[in-house]
Amino acid sequence: MALSRRWRYSHRMKPNDEQRIAAKLAKTMALLCVRNTKLENIHAGKVPSTRTGDWSDVIVVDADGNRIPWTEVSHISDDEMCDLMREIVNRLYTFHLCADEPGLQATIERWMVVAAKSDDPEIDPRMIKRNCGDS
Repeated sequence: MALSRRWRYSHRMKPNDEQRIAAKLAKTMALLCVRNTKLENIHAGKVPSTRTGDWSDVIVVDADGNRIPWTEVSHISDDEMCDLMREIVNRLYTFHLCADEPGLQATIERWMVVAAKSDDPEIDPRMIKRNCGDS
């Protein structure tokens, strides 16, 4: 069930204010609920080098001696993906339900400082049929 803009933001709010607040919230949620999860474990480790820039020159040799091009290697198992998604959903759920709790509020405020340094978000047109950010 989609939430109406009227529920999410005051109807007196200017479109730029709405976009600024949504951007700040999205960046904070991305760091707190997605970045600092099992995704960090997947991201950890050595990154192979590539001279072509498209990874076509990198080969992985598995335990059975199979040579797999890097571009065809799965970088996360099904179990890892399930665990990651479960953790992200739980964190988003907690964020939405407990954002007013003092402990979580303090954590959110700390991460907002870090989030402010990241790139501003853009509307992802794959999720919608029209650009909802246009006023």
